[in-house]
Amino acid sequence: MDAVRCFQVTRQLNVDQLIEKVTTEMEPVLPGLKAKAAGKACTDAKGADATVPSLLDLARIIDHTLLKPDATEEAVRRLCEEALEHGFASVCVNPANVALCASLLESSPVKVCTVIGFPLGATTSFVKAAEVRDAIASGAREVDMVMNIGALKSGNYELVKRDVQAVVDAARGKALVKVIIETALLSPEEKVKACLIAKHMGADFVKTSTGFSSGGATVEDVVLMRRAVGPFIGVKASGGIRDRATAERMVAAGANRIGASASVAIVTGQ
Repeated sequence: MDAVRCFQVTRQLNVDQLIEKVTTEMEPVLPGLKAKAAGKACTDAKGADATVPSLLDLARIIDHTLLKPDATEEAVRRLCEEALEHGFASVCVNPANVALCASLLESSPVKVCTVIGFPLGATTSFVKAAEVRDAIASGAREVDMVMNIGALKSGNYELVKRDVQAVVDAARGKALVKVIIETALLSPEEKVKACLIAKHMGADFVKTSTGFSSGGATVEDVVLMRRAVGPFIGVKASGGIRDRATAERMVAAGANRIGASASVAIVTGQ
């Protein structure tokens, strides 16, 4: 076995050992975790040996993102035009822009995604659930919620569970839920715990980053998250993905959704 392959296998074993350790630790918090079958496997989930996607396939898994506080109506309209032109999965915008995007994208396959408890995750579960209901009423079909990171790091898993559950319940049957765990702020053990809670509470995706913290998506984090949640829910890599090569590495690592503001550059190379 060559040195590179040996390193990859060793890393995989270390990841598996970490996940097993954390899963055992979380069993009292998430009863039945080891035995839980999360339901239907995510049909477009990718493993570490995933093939390089075509440009069209790549466009179809990108959330074309504009979350800047100074985003103008003109910029939001341009975002929607670009999403239609390139066939992106969704546009991801702040809640105040959901209704406009929904009207511009009506009858198109491009969905409207918005953020909940953004960017800190420190609002209450009641407020997050209310944000979800309001966003859905305005036309959102996907919501990216920020987990309560402080509660997770404090070991207050019951609060984290209630927080995710409130959003999942508010969105049930009406919108996909992606849980942003803000990987740059977490230890490897905390990342696994965050993923297990999101999966157990019924989220559809786990997501790396808001893009507003101290770091974004890394290949190592995507590998860890994919192995933690298995093939049953999605993994969204977001934060600092600005070119096709980086996006392809994230897909190969296990991501089946990409969040990017540089989406057009990713699919055109410009």
